[in-house]
Amino acid sequence: MLKFLFWSLLVVNGVIYAYGHGYLGSFHGNEHEPQRLRAQVNTDKLTLVSAAQAEAAAAKAASAPSDEEGAAPAAEKKDLVACTEIGNFSELQAKRFENQLGEFDFGTKQTRLPVPTTEVTQHVVYIPSPGSKEAADRKAAELKELGVTNFYIIPDNGPMKWAISLGVFKSDAAAQTLLAGLNKQGVHSARVGGRGPTVNKYAYQFRQIDTGVRAQLDKLRQAYGGIDIRTCKP
Repeated sequence: MLKFLFWSLLVVNGVIYAYGHGYLGSFHGNEHEPQRLRAQVNTDKLTLVSAAQAEAAAAKAASAPSDEEGAAPAAEKKDLVACTEIGNFSELQAKRFENQLGEFDFGTKQTRLPVPTTEVTQHVVYIPSPGSKEAADRKAAELKELGVTNFYIIPDNGPMKWAISLGVFKSDAAAQTLLAGLNKQGVHSARVGGRGPTVNKYAYQFRQIDTGVRAQLDKLRQAYGGIDIRTCKP
């Protein structure tokens, strides 16, 4: 019995000693959960959410662009034209136009292309080649029956081989006058075509330029009579 009392007192004294030195924490009311929540900052703004709401909010935050990755403001976006072509310039016109392009500094966005072109110096009234000398002779016989005697079968190996020439003129107007007269005689297969040496002209292509720059190029082009602006394949 005495031993029991001795050990009981020893345990009680130990508990009192530990409590007094803070080893067992504090049993004041501020350790209870309601008081602890009230002691926190902005507790009135705390909101309880479900697990599904928390996951949705986390997914939205992950997909939102950061400040560094954010898209450029819509005001900075410009409409781009894939491919614009201007031409065809003579050699002298091309040099002048190219000097004017220097202020734009297009770099690799600009390309100059040679365009082989027939420089028309003559206007020919002719009947296209029927494909062989025999067929051309038969066509010539038909012309004689219609009263047409001034013609010439072209024998060379060019693109008009075995075509029938009915007249060559310096002006298109004179050629059209002869054509109208032949139509009245019953010759309906004749036509007018240009003939002359092949020369190089030049066209310029511009890729991925904005509409404002295209408008400036169009304004430059208008100083060159007969030069077209058109869309090309990028």
